[in-house]
This record gives sequence, structure tokens and C-alpha cells, in this order.
Amino acid sequence: MNIFDAIILGIIEGFTEFLPVSSTGHMIVASQFLGIDQDSVTMAFEVIIQFAAILAVVLNYRDKITPQKINLWIKVIAAFIPLGIVGFLLSDQIKELFSVQIVAIMFIIGGVIFILVEKFFIPNEKHLIDDVEEVTLKQAMWIGFAQIFALIPGTSRAGSTIIGALLVGLNRKASAEFSFLLALPVMGAVTAHDILKHYHEFVGVNLVNLGVGFVISFVIAFISMKLFMKFLENFTFMIFGVYRILFGVLLLTFFN
Repeated sequence: MNIFDAIILGIIEGFTEFLPVSSTGHMIVASQFLGIDQDSVTMAFEVIIQFAAILAVVLNYRDKITPQKINLWIKVIAAFIPLGIVGFLLSDQIKELFSVQIVAIMFIIGGVIFILVEKFFIPNEKHLIDDVEEVTLKQAMWIGFAQIFALIPGTSRAGSTIIGALLVGLNRKASAEFSFLLALPVMGAVTAHDILKHYHEFVGVNLVNLGVGFVISFVIAFISMKLFMKFLENFTFMIFGVYRILFGVLLLTFFN
């Protein structure tokens, strides 16, 4: 991996991590396109740029990470539990699913689901929850169950949680915001697990590439969250559904 690869992967991770388009899917495709081997060095690099994205959430939502918001975080942790249990029990089986073909198929399926949800999503949002702190524990758990689908590469953690949140009564902005907050325990657990499991592999990582990827991922993730929330003030998720289908078809065409 060279400095150019670090920049490209940092941008992709930062931009796609919190959008409903699957950062893992984009990273798999980008790595294959750039000819980057999925070795220990690459794995260590991806752990670090994911950690940068986590810090972007902390900075964006630092006002909600306080003892006064304990009720909100109880619900966020409750939503994390289903994914944590299933991911732990089926980790080996999940790794076997990583392929461009599966990513492409899940991109298309996810895109169709987004379009269907938007088509039947009630435009009048006055009766929907617009504040993540008003989410009930029951709603949080249902969102957590929806997030389990994110274990399939190409599904998108953000996408599955947003769909789940929309279906249980959150409006678009609250759904996206809850997805951001839920990323903290999810990505935090994944990053901690990977660091503990592969800590010795960080020795072979180029520190310059690591630093560049970290900074770029952090900055792009921070900005993308801001822009995403602004986008949802005037638009729906329909464009993401269309993008997912087109991207999935392109993957099946060129990588089959």
C-alpha cells in the first residue's frame, strides 16, 4: 500500500461509513480495483481509519455523550446487543461471505428496499419521532434487530439501521442520527476486537500512510455527517436506493 492508496481508502471510508451505501462493500471493491492485497498490513490500516470515523461521531455529537444523556445511551446499547450477539456467534461464517458478487447482490437488494420504503413512507412526518432522545426502548431493540442484516457484506450498517428506524416511526433525520450514535458501540467493539486480535500486525504498517489515512478518514467522515443531515432536510433516501442498484449492477457486470 502506497500513499495514494491510503488517501483513496481514507476518503472512501470517511465518506461511506455513515451513508446507507455500505462502506465495507466500497472498501472491498476499491481494494480489488487498486490491487491491494487483504494482508495484515491492510487489515491494520482499515482498523485505524475506522477508528478515525468513530472519533468523527464523538466530535459531531459530543453534546450527547454526557452523563445527562444516560437514558439515550441505554437505548443505543440495547440496539447494539442483537448485532453483538449474532456477530460474535457467527463471525467465522460471516467472513466466508466476503466477495464482490455477494456485495453486488446486497447492494441491489438494499436499493430496492430503500425505494419501496420511500414509496410507501408517509410524506407527512409530523406524527413521527424527530428527536433521537424520544426513541423508546422497544423501538431501539427493533432497530437493533434490523441492524443484524448489516453483517452481510454490501448491506450497509447505516442502511439497515436507517430502514429499521423508519419502519418503527422515526423520521428521516432522526433515523440517520440514531444510526450515527449506534455506530459508536458497534464500530468501537469491532475496532477493539481487531486491535486485540491483530495488534502485532501494526508493526508492519507504514506510519506515514497510517497517519494520512487516519486524518483523511476523520475529516471526510466529520464533513459527510454534516452534509448528510443537511441533505435530509430537503430530500429523501430515494437517490441512495437508485445508486445502490446501479452500483450493484456495475459490480456484477465488471467483476463477474
